Amino acid sequence: MANSGDGGIFDLGELRNLIDELGNVPGEEREHMLAELSGGDAGDDRPGSPADVLSFPPVELADPSRLAAAVPDVPLVRDAVRLASWAGTREVTPEGLLPPRDADRAIAELGIERGRLRLVWIVAVNTGLLRVTRAGTSPGGGLPPEPLDFWDGVVMDVLDRTEEGLTGSAVVDEHLTEMLATIYATTDGITYGALVEGMLQAHEIACQARPGEMRRLREILPGELDAALGLLRYCGLFEQEDDAVRLSPLGVWAVRQDLLREGHDAPLLSEVAEFAELSAVELVEAMLSGRAPSSAPTLWVERRAAEDAARELIKVAASGTAGQRGVIGTVLEEMGPEAEPAVREALAEPAMWRHAAVWLGVRDLDAPALTEEDGTWLAVDTLATLLYIPDVQEAMGEFEALEPGEELLRLIEDVSRSPHPDAVAVLDLLGARHPDPATAKAARKAAMKSRSR
Repeated sequence: MANSGDGGIFDLGELRNLIDELGNVPGEEREHMLAELSGGDAGDDRPGSPADVLSFPPVELADPSRLAAAVPDVPLVRDAVRLASWAGTREVTPEGLLPPRDADRAIAELGIERGRLRLVWIVAVNTGLLRVTRAGTSPGGGLPPEPLDFWDGVVMDVLDRTEEGLTGSAVVDEHLTEMLATIYATTDGITYGALVEGMLQAHEIACQARPGEMRRLREILPGELDAALGLLRYCGLFEQEDDAVRLSPLGVWAVRQDLLREGHDAPLLSEVAEFAELSAVELVEAMLSGRAPSSAPTLWVERRAAEDAARELIKVAASGTAGQRGVIGTVLEEMGPEAEPAVREALAEPAMWRHAAVWLGVRDLDAPALTEEDGTWLAVDTLATLLYIPDVQEAMGEFEALEPGEELLRLIEDVSRSPHPDAVAVLDLLGARHPDPATAKAARKAAMKSRSR
């Protein structure tokens, strides 16, 4: 499956299956099946934009000077500096660690918790606060002149320890990255109870945990999570006020750095604020051209009443191209029932009524029934988004469902009979660009049939 990053591009194999099944199900179920035709399962598989790339709400970072000044006050950093100074020049084990006797002395003299000493030592060594060779330790250079770069290294050291049992909880360590991303996306924080439930659900789904294991985890996870959050506060990543857990300002900065390294869309508020002031058509064009990040529409919608925002977008989509409808469909998919009046008005628009029917149906709202031919029309509209992607060859290569086979050949034949205005253009595109000779030939043949009709 692929997504240009500019709008909705959907799994064509699933489209094919749904179209095949439309004639065999009651009309009341058809709308739910067709929801997937409208982009409910959009993804992104292009190089640099893998299927698990996520888009996060824009954040506003604290002032860099304030962040830099806060780094030395992080308890973990403070202890790493103290441990490096205390260690001075002394022998180490073959693994480069303090011998047990010296470790006991460090715990007693510096007041570092025994379970945290190894993490403090690793941070001190990996960040250059302390040099370790086979001959032993020697002082490092102290805190560097760029505290935020140093802080980034500290957090990477912390997160790298999850495979060794960072928090003491196997479940928290397994899902720590997801937890950080979730809290990053909730600027107001998340309640402790919701965090426990979210982690349980993530574990049950990702690890296919059985009922017996889940019962056991429900009993022990709250205590384990409490201890883990204590460690993460010690590491400078979290703040906790009453029942709300949130990232600290340094935590927001560090998690964003990690998300960017992983290729996720994690913009600053200043980077997307300009897009919130655009008209609907300007926003859509910015998305299609790749100038606007995929998080820009979220802020654009937030600055408007939902119904008004939906109505502006639908007006563009009703008279626009399939590429514009792809972008707009992705934005509408994120909007709730408050947009219903505007979407219902779209039922009167020839180019939008099928999309509107799917949007309504998937939300269990009254909607017109769609036929198999309507499903094919939606499939063509989805394929037609390829016509508006700058690097179409790359995008096509990432469409798993465009792999050659009988399924794709049947879809090509259906496209040739579709009244969609872009049907011939889609077939021409496949005929000219599809890498499989048999598929390309079938598309060219179907295009000729379509023209003759």
